[in-house]
Amino acid sequence: MLIERLLVVGHGSIGKRHLRIARSLLPEADIRVMRHEPCETTPEHANGSMSAIEDALAFSPQAAMIANPASLHMKVAQPLALSGTHLLIEKPLADAAWAVPDLLALCRRQGVVLMTAYNLRFSPSLRRFREEIQAGRIGKVISVRCEIGQYLPTWRPGSDYRKGVSASRALGGGALLELSHEIDYLRWIFGDIAVVNAVLSRQSSLEIDVEDTAHLVLGFASDLAGRRLLASLNMDFVRHDTTRTCLAIGESGSLRWNGLTGAVEVLEGGTARWEDVFVRSPQIDETYIAEWRHFLACVREGATPSITGEDGLAALEIVEAARASAVQLGAAVAVASLP
Repeated sequence: MLIERLLVVGHGSIGKRHLRIARSLLPEADIRVMRHEPCETTPEHANGSMSAIEDALAFSPQAAMIANPASLHMKVAQPLALSGTHLLIEKPLADAAWAVPDLLALCRRQGVVLMTAYNLRFSPSLRRFREEIQAGRIGKVISVRCEIGQYLPTWRPGSDYRKGVSASRALGGGALLELSHEIDYLRWIFGDIAVVNAVLSRQSSLEIDVEDTAHLVLGFASDLAGRRLLASLNMDFVRHDTTRTCLAIGESGSLRWNGLTGAVEVLEGGTARWEDVFVRSPQIDETYIAEWRHFLACVREGATPSITGEDGLAALEIVEAARASAVQLGAAVAVASLP
C-alpha cells in the first residue's frame, strides 16, 4: 500500500518530530495534524490541521501516528482502527492496561497494523548488545543492572517542564510510564517478566504530581530449574548526570551498554580491563527514522511489526504490577498476563 494520506495526532515536541520525519519519508503525501484545539495556521511540514475526531475520520487517513498524551491515546486509536487506519502509537501505548486488549482485538478484526513506538529497539548499539547476549558472549546471564535518569527541567530546553506530559498524572506522566523504554528493552533482550518488586517516590522539589523516582526488581520467567534471572532497574527524573546504561553479568564475563555514547563493552572472565565491542555515537533521529521505515514497510507488505501492540500491553502490565507493589511497600506482585 502506498501511503497517500497520513494523520499525525498531537503537535507537542514528539509530534513535531514525527511530523518532520514522516514528511521526509513521504514527500508527496497529504499529511494532516490533529490537535487538541483549533488552530488557524497550518503546522510546518503539514498540509492542514483539525481538532475533531470526526474531521480526522472524514480525511480517511491510511495510517496515523498517535503522539498526543498517553491518557488520550485510546480515544483516537479506537475510532481510527475501526475505520481501517494503520496505527503507530507512541509509547506508552496508553496510561493504563485495561482498554488495550479491546484495541488489539479490533485491529486484528480490521486487519490493521498496530505498532508500539519503542524506538530504542532500533538503536544500533542496543541491538548489538542484544546480539552479544544471545550469542553467549558472556555465558549464561545471572544478573542485570539497568539505570536511566535525567533532570526533568533539562529534557526539553525552552519549555516549562511543569506544563509537560511527564509532570502530569492526568496526562500519563511519571518516571514509570515516561521511561518505560527500559522495561520494553529488558523484555526484548532477556525475556518475559513475571514478577515485580517496586518502590516509587517523589524525592525532589520538582513541581510535579507524579513519581520522580522508581526502583524496581524484575523477576523474569523461571528457567527449567526453577531459577529466575533478576534485574534491578532504577529510573528517575532527578539526576543531573544524565545516564542510560545496562550491565549484564554473566558466568564468563560482563557486558555493558551505554545508550548515551553508543558503546558496548565486555570484560572477559579472568581479565581486569573493559574492551570495546561496538561503538557508534547515536545520530539525531536515527532510531525514529528506522522505526518509521519499519512501520511503513509493515503497512506496505501487510506484515506484523517487530514491536507489536502486545509488546506495548506487556510493558503496561509491568508498570501496573510495579504500582501495585509500591502500594504494598515493595511486596512481590505477579505480572497480570504471566503465571
